[in-house]
Amino acid sequence: MSDSVPVSLSALIRRRKPGYSLEAPFYTSSKIFERDLEIIFGRHWIYVGVEPDVPEPGDCMVVDIGRISVVVVRDDSMAIRAYHNVCRHRGARLVHEPKTTVGNLVCRYHQWTYGLDGNLMFAEHMGKGFDTSCHNLKPVHLRSLEGLLFICLADEPPSDFDGMAAALGPYIAPHDVRNTKVVKEVDLIEPGNWKLTMENNRECYHCGGNHPELTIPLFAYGFGYAPEEMDEVQREQAGRYACMVRDYSAAWEAMGLPSREIEHLDDRITGFRAQRLPIDGEGESQTMDTKVACRKLLGHLTNPKLGGLTVWTQPNSWHHFMSDHIVTFSVIPLSPEKTLLRTKWLVHKDAVEGVDYDLERLTEVWIATNAQDSELVGYTQEGVRSPAYEPGPYSPYTEMLVEKFCNWYLARLAAHLDDRHAV
Repeated sequence: MSDSVPVSLSALIRRRKPGYSLEAPFYTSSKIFERDLEIIFGRHWIYVGVEPDVPEPGDCMVVDIGRISVVVVRDDSMAIRAYHNVCRHRGARLVHEPKTTVGNLVCRYHQWTYGLDGNLMFAEHMGKGFDTSCHNLKPVHLRSLEGLLFICLADEPPSDFDGMAAALGPYIAPHDVRNTKVVKEVDLIEPGNWKLTMENNRECYHCGGNHPELTIPLFAYGFGYAPEEMDEVQREQAGRYACMVRDYSAAWEAMGLPSREIEHLDDRITGFRAQRLPIDGEGESQTMDTKVACRKLLGHLTNPKLGGLTVWTQPNSWHHFMSDHIVTFSVIPLSPEKTLLRTKWLVHKDAVEGVDYDLERLTEVWIATNAQDSELVGYTQEGVRSPAYEPGPYSPYTEMLVEKFCNWYLARLAAHLDDRHAV
């Protein structure tokens, strides 16, 4: 459906058939893309990075979401703050590099100078009656979930962040994100709509045929399967996996590591899911040999065989926490048909490259997997452009969580729409 056809977005939402993919305009329309930026990314908690992105006072990180630029900075008291990356004089961008270190935030244009607390400290030639306190940087809501950083661009953010933090905090805390460091960051531009990137992540139906590296450590059975369609060998493997989940989960829980699935993907404004699952082979890490890639384990962990903790948050993140390293993923829309996937790898802050870890070995599984997924997203984007495309049925065994993502997305859109919004 072209952008020129005045169809109500509310009507598109109402006529969506449960259990089926979304209609083409949700993936191609520039007007729906603008609504996504305004409503989904403009009114919800968005995952943007980790506390170790800004480890020391004066360290800054810039995050761009649509036309909005945000600077995240650690101040002199070690608190982390976020501001709109806009000078209060004539609007010039303050911080231009993705990451940098500053003493103060100084506008290059006319040298208006702000402290790390956002207060305007210096503005030359503005006259004796000029009140600097009326021109401080505009703050952006920021919260940390055990070291994972979320921002909200709305004046009033969703009030349920504390509920998510209370549920997910005990799962994440043992991995001690705050005492890690980012050892690699990769930005990948995927050739598709951001929702296709997210939908692809929310299922492993495609894993067996497309991810030879990932399926070495990862059991696809952890994300659903159709038992009546399995042969004898597959049933045996699935049974072995079920026993592993039961036995390992009990052992991990006894160690004080929450492991059972908690899932609120489509019944809360700030949706989330977490579960600790076994890793195949040696059972240690998401690596090609399934052994730890970093000999210095995270936090106070001493047992390398802790499987992989998967954490998802709506609308734009997923994370894998192992005993030795963490991989985090942030999805940012760039255009109706281009999406930024930002991946970070973290290890213990005291780990030494070449001594405790080999960077290539640490990153090779997800570098390969991301490239494969990007190609699949591109294939799908090409298909949804076709007049022949119509919504197809999700597998009730393997794509249940894709359905929950779509349910969440449509419900959050609908909560802020009226019939004047056309696509």
